Amino acid sequence: MTEVLQPPTRTAPDGVTFLGLEITSRCQLTCSSHCYAEAGPTRTHGTMTAKDWKQVIDEAARIGVTKVQFIGGEPTLHPDFTKLVGHALDHGIGVQVYSNLYRVKLERWRPFEHPGVSLATSYYADTDEGHDAVTGRKGSHSATRANIIEALRRGIHVQIGIVDVLAGQRVDQARAELEALGVTDINIDRVRGVGNAAKLPPSTSELCGNCAKGRAAIMPDGAVTPCVLGRFLPTGSVKGGSLKAVFESDRWRQVQQLIPHRAGAGRTPDEDSCMPSPGANPSDACTPADSNDCDPSRAPACNPKYN
Repeated sequence: MTEVLQPPTRTAPDGVTFLGLEITSRCQLTCSSHCYAEAGPTRTHGTMTAKDWKQVIDEAARIGVTKVQFIGGEPTLHPDFTKLVGHALDHGIGVQVYSNLYRVKLERWRPFEHPGVSLATSYYADTDEGHDAVTGRKGSHSATRANIIEALRRGIHVQIGIVDVLAGQRVDQARAELEALGVTDINIDRVRGVGNAAKLPPSTSELCGNCAKGRAAIMPDGAVTPCVLGRFLPTGSVKGGSLKAVFESDRWRQVQQLIPHRAGAGRTPDEDSCMPSPGANPSDACTPADSNDCDPSRAPACNPKYN
């Protein structure tokens, strides 16, 4: 990876400046109660090749995207993860990695420490029992907690989302624990009815109101969606097509109109759209009553609070 270049100055089609790149559906965890991507140990990296992802990043840089988020599944499981992060940085694009921090190989800390990269993760409880009940993986709490501590020791700013999934999960205690460790960016949200949490066919009512407004996501099969949670609203594909064509298509505009705009939701990724629920602590952005930007990392994206 080279030094971060200056970000592109071109204006992206329809103002899209943020892309979520869901580079894999594989994950070590089995979050059966809430994973939006229905990820797991037996899932694959999809049909997008490393060459395909690099071409997406190339075009993203040309059309004015300024930030990408590598997400999954667990993005660090992709065999070309480090190369793809480096490819984005070489184009002057900012990077966020949304990792479960369950297992971090020694060589993975290097990209995490790069000044052009930010790190985000999910956390569920302050006890092994509570956290592991959500992830379905024994030992996941102690492993993730240890890697959060290691990231902080290395001077890496870690942004953390807590999603309230199970009764008695000890969400408040988890937040207090993280604050005691030195984590300053923490967000709490409810379960979204998408993926494993869908009791009915997914609805736009489960979205924050910012999807397709300055942001988009690309699935492991190349489908372009308004965000990773809005995966049930495909607008086109980069397999055999282009991002620019998707963002200028009638289908993209139709999907934008389907997503209800919520009071307080920003119209651009740069607007501060996370407003707290009535009576909530102002620091508790994106709590369930508003569900605006739903962004644990406060990055310019409609990010999930869970992997």
